[in-house]
Amino acid sequence: MRALPLDASRLTGHRLPVIRRITTADLTLSLARGLDDFRRRPTHLVFLAAIYPLAGIAIALAATNANAFPILFPLVAGFALIGPVAALGFYEISRREERGEHPTWREAFGVLRSPARGAIARVALTLLALFALWLLSARGLFALLVPDIEAGSYPAFLEALMATPAGWALLAVGHLVGFLFAAVAFSIGALSLPLVLDRGFGAGEAMAASVAAVRANPLVMAVWATIVAGLVILGSLPLLVGLAVVLPVLGHATWHLYRRVMA
Repeated sequence: MRALPLDASRLTGHRLPVIRRITTADLTLSLARGLDDFRRRPTHLVFLAAIYPLAGIAIALAATNANAFPILFPLVAGFALIGPVAALGFYEISRREERGEHPTWREAFGVLRSPARGAIARVALTLLALFALWLLSARGLFALLVPDIEAGSYPAFLEALMATPAGWALLAVGHLVGFLFAAVAFSIGALSLPLVLDRGFGAGEAMAASVAAVRANPLVMAVWATIVAGLVILGSLPLLVGLAVVLPVLGHATWHLYRRVMA
């Protein structure tokens, strides 16, 4: 892998990370190591305990409030924007495993007491702000492009969305806007939290380093983003059950990808 030093004018106060050129083979290796970490320290029961209350809240909201229909898909899809925050515990488990420790899932919550928790919180708030803006944009696009659609029931809403020019316009523009939000969130969140956790970088420094890593490896990181999105979709299909395995594996794999990209 070819190494590229990060621009020193952008990061100060820490040893600058060296960004390596990677290939899709590094993605395969990261996924394999992420799966190995999950097998050694399975956390699916913990994730099931978290997924189902959240899923229940979303379903209850959708079932009782027709106004939630227009943002239901953006709500579910937008959770990928804050995925790096949810994966913090998995980064910590992989970090400890790498050091020869034998962490339990309880020790994963040690990140909440980390000296870097301030920077972690700032990165998390940045991603949450993007998530909130995405939902506001989705609501605004719905009001602007299809103001006459009555979202009284799922069948009526879906029919209006799929069978009218206004609905088609909403789908096209909504996907474009969603892609832009996803690209920004992925660039700043792909590797920033592992860097904060591992080396104590500040939030701005870590996000700048993550963006630089994505820019140095645009095609490979685009493949990684596609893999993440595809696995999350597959994991969501059987009533979200698959996410209890997919999300931990991706979290562990992201840690190993960070170690492949940044020296």
